Amino acid sequence: MSDETSTPLGIDRRALARSLSQVVRASVDATLQDAEVSHSAAPRIGVTGPPGVGKSSLVARLARHRVERVAPLAVIAIDPTSPNSRGSLLGDRIRMDTVADDPRIYIRSLASGQTQDGLSDNLPEVLATIDGFGFAEIIIETVGVGQSEYAIRQLADVELLVLMPGSGDVVQAMKAGIIETADVIVVNKADLPGAEATANDLRSVLGRRRARSSPPIVLVRHDDDKGLHELSGMIDDALAKSVRSGGELERRCRFNRYRVHMLAVRRLSEVLGSLPASRFAEHPAIVYRDLLTRLIESPRGRG
Repeated sequence: MSDETSTPLGIDRRALARSLSQVVRASVDATLQDAEVSHSAAPRIGVTGPPGVGKSSLVARLARHRVERVAPLAVIAIDPTSPNSRGSLLGDRIRMDTVADDPRIYIRSLASGQTQDGLSDNLPEVLATIDGFGFAEIIIETVGVGQSEYAIRQLADVELLVLMPGSGDVVQAMKAGIIETADVIVVNKADLPGAEATANDLRSVLGRRRARSSPPIVLVRHDDDKGLHELSGMIDDALAKSVRSGGELERRCRFNRYRVHMLAVRRLSEVLGSLPASRFAEHPAIVYRDLLTRLIESPRGRG
C-alpha cells in the first residue's frame, strides 16, 4: 500500500508521509520551531536484540496479529547508517512485505543517523508526529544492538528482547546490560535446534539476578503461531502493568526527557560539525567554552 493512500480508519497516509519526511530532515532549530504539541501517546512496543535474530520478520508477524484488535497500527523500523557514506539501505520495509499491503498498518523506515544507541536521531519527533495522527499502537524495531544499547527503554512502554537458538554466548555478554531492561524475552526461530537450551541459559542468567522478578521467556516458531499468541498476551500484560505503575504523567515525563536529551545531543553535533578543524589546535578548555556559548545561542531558523 502506498504512503499516498488514505486508510479506511481515517489516517491520511499522504499527509503523514509528508509530515514525517519534514521531521526527519529538520535541524534542531527547525525542530524547536515546528515541534508537535503534546498528544496522548499511543502504547509503544520496542523490539530490540542482536543482528540476525529475525526482528523484522517477528515484527511483521506481531503487527499482523495485533492489528486484528488494535488498529490502526504504526511500525517504525530503524536501519543502520553507514559511518562512511552516511547512507542507509532502509530495507526493513522490504522484509515486512507480508504486511505492507494492509491498510490498517503504516510502516516507516528510518536511518539511525548519528546515534549509537540503536535508535534514530529524530525518533522522538517521529513518534510525536505519529501520535498526532491517532494511531492506536506503535511498534519500534531498533537497529541490531549489543550489550549496552538500551535507550529504547526510555521511549517504549514495553521492551521485547529478541534472541535465537545458539545465542548462549550472546546471553552471557548481555547479562549486565540490555537483558536487565527487557519486559519480555523472545527466543525467535524456535523451530531451529537449541531453542530450549537457549531458554535454559536465559533462565540461569536471570535466576542469578537480585531482582525480585524476571521477565517471562517465550519461544516463537516460524511454523506455528502458538508462541506468537503467547507473546501478544505477555505484551498486553506488560502494557497494563506499565500504565498502572506510572500513569500518563510519568510516561510523558520519561518520553520528553529523552526527547530533550536527543535535541541537546543533536545540537552539540551540529555545532561541532560547524567548527573548522584548525579550532581543535587550541586548548580544549577554550573550545569547550566556545561550544557552550554557541549551544545557548537563540535559534536562527536553520533547517
